[in-house]
Amino acid sequence: MDLKDQLKNLFPDHEPTEDEQKKYVENEIWLQEEPIICKYEKRKGKPITILEGYTGADEDFKKLAKELKTKLSVGGSFKDDSIIIQGDYRDKIMKILQEKGFKVKRVGG
Repeated sequence: MDLKDQLKNLFPDHEPTEDEQKKYVENEIWLQEEPIICKYEKRKGKPITILEGYTGADEDFKKLAKELKTKLSVGGSFKDDSIIIQGDYRDKIMKILQEKGFKVKRVGG
């Protein structure tokens, strides 16, 4: 049961406005006002890209992580409210997120 179904059960008479409907992308990921932080680090000599600052549900962020890993054909993980992608893919990730409607801010390097 996703967030829309839960809200519909709690408030059966509520009709969502156009603004509320625009906050969802085609695959039901919550869009936020603040930008997602995309930064680059090296851990144990290997480059990684970290995405932080998502304010929606953890399940949506996990879906986004899986989609990014699939599109880029790389490994990664989701922990501590951040997505960690193996390798330096900041430009590609930022392009994908902007196409989905997210605001992205590049930090570092």
